[in-house]
Formats: sequence, C-alpha cells, structure tokens
Amino acid sequence: MRRLSDGVEAALHCALVLAGLPGDKVLPGKSLAELHGVSETYLLKHLRALTAADVIMALPGPRGGYRLARAPEKITMLDIVEAIDGPGPAFVCREIRRRGPSKTKDPCAYRTDCFIKSRMLAAEAVWRDALRGQTLADLLRDGETKIDPRNQEAVANYVKASQR
Repeated sequence: MRRLSDGVEAALHCALVLAGLPGDKVLPGKSLAELHGVSETYLLKHLRALTAADVIMALPGPRGGYRLARAPEKITMLDIVEAIDGPGPAFVCREIRRRGPSKTKDPCAYRTDCFIKSRMLAAEAVWRDALRGQTLADLLRDGETKIDPRNQEAVANYVKASQR
C-alpha cells in the first residue's frame, strides 16, 4: 500500500472538529489551520478538496467558513481519504515481470494478471471496506473517551471563540 498523504490526517482532524459544531455555525479556514498548527494555504487546498467531494461546505463572505455538508454518520473515513488522495488504487502494477533479460518476450506467457497485483488489490479492497465502515460519528464517540478532558476543553474553548 502506498503511504497516505499528510493531507489525509489534516482533513480527518478538520472534519472531526467541524462535526462538533452546532448546525448553524461555521469555522473559518484560518482558525482550522491555527488549531492544527498548519499553514492556512496548505489547509485551504485540502478544504477545497473536501468541499468538492461534498464532505464539507464552504460559506463565503466575511462571516463565512466551513461546516459539514452531511451528518457525521453519513461521512465515512473513506470519503475523506478519497477526497484528498483520490479514488484510484493505491497499488499500481507496472508489469516489471515482463522486463529484464531473463523474461520471456512471448505475450502468451502473461495471459493472467500478475498474482502480486491481484493480492495487493484484494488487500486494498479490505482496507477500503474497513474505512467505508467507519464514520465521523464513530470518531466523535472515540474522541469522547480517548481525548484527555483538558485537551477537549481547550479545543472546545478555541472553537467556541472562533466559530461564526
């Protein structure tokens, strides 16, 4: 499997924060960037991707910002991963078995798919199914028990002061 981009981590954290907002509130991109200690320019690129994938919505204007486009139970972790890194396969077979001096040049010797490719794509399907089965609502529940209460309070205070 390929390594997921850093943008996936940022997107998951931002979506989780937005999932905790009251329904009529938004959070500016600048505040999300500051909260996570990343550059606003970097984060806005990922927020645009999440918006294009209908994971979040962007409300323009001086009182604008971001909020979820759907309920947390309707947004899967796979939705977020694919919004940032794309829906294509993580493993790409380059058919190197057909290269080199000891490889046969007869195309009939390669009638079946590469068995390494087959196993990698099968493993990726399991991984994607696991992400498809986990939602932002699941992450919210995890956060209630796994995030230190002091950190929960600090984030809640920051978000409350920054939301519009």
